[in-house]
Amino acid sequence: SISRQVKDLRKDILYQMAFIESALDDPENYDLTGFPEKLKGIILPMISKIEGLLKTADEGKIRKDGIKTVIIGKPNAGKSSLLNALSGNERAIVTDIAGTTRDIIEETVRLGDIVLHVIDTAGIRETGDVVEKIGVQKSMDTIEKAELIIFIMDSSDEIKEEDKKLIPLLKDKKVIVLLNKTDLNNHLTKEEDAVSMFADFKTPVKVFPFSAKTAEGLDELTNHIKDLFYHGELKPDEEIYITSLRQKGLVDDALTALNKVKESLMMNMPEDFYSIDLMQAYASLGAIIGEEVDDDLVDEIFSKFCMGK
Repeated sequence: SISRQVKDLRKDILYQMAFIESALDDPENYDLTGFPEKLKGIILPMISKIEGLLKTADEGKIRKDGIKTVIIGKPNAGKSSLLNALSGNERAIVTDIAGTTRDIIEETVRLGDIVLHVIDTAGIRETGDVVEKIGVQKSMDTIEKAELIIFIMDSSDEIKEEDKKLIPLLKDKKVIVLLNKTDLNNHLTKEEDAVSMFADFKTPVKVFPFSAKTAEGLDELTNHIKDLFYHGELKPDEEIYITSLRQKGLVDDALTALNKVKESLMMNMPEDFYSIDLMQAYASLGAIIGEEVDDDLVDEIFSKFCMGK
């Protein structure tokens, strides 16, 4: 799909370059009068199309690679229960004993159209247990690389210092807080108390009542992840998406070049100025699909215009 769209753009750009070169070499047969205004009408839709393609870059990467998601919380808050609920199987050992998870556990989970690469971490706390301490350090390291943090808190217990100590680790991260164990009656931690912990975060942190046991709140969690990572509604798989940083960089280069063409048009610059930036846009788009410029321009001039005949 990307290849088709890129080829269409390059075809239009190539024709305009060929016309400019032909008109500059043979002004008697090819008149440039009114051409800048005509070119503007062609370039502006191209810019809009490429801007739209560029906007898909982040979503395309997510669709291809999934969202790196880390579940954190104090020991026995329900992290492993959440992983099991998301994956639909007993992936992690669940007991009433705090500190059961000693190492990180990874699982790929699909929630509707969303793919999460979920890491269940060891509960972060001060501990004298050598093995658990290694697990805690691994948990800290995974937080650094996470794209999404699911901070799970035990609503049947009061907010503890162990909860509060995790907050500084989450600055500048996309965070969702789940108040777990809503299936129990004794809710000592309220939503407003949890929200207040993140009061100084630039991005508001959403807090959801949740039950890893009954899956209460799972739909709300899924919808909020969509809101955090996708612009508008998720599109069908046949839509065009940029899926790599390389493609994103080349599309951005093409956009920069076409914007320079637009600036030249606005400033009434000579036509050969347009050719330079049109060629750059053509080359950048070609690199996306592995096509070089070579003799394309010469071939286009000879095939579409009478030059050289």
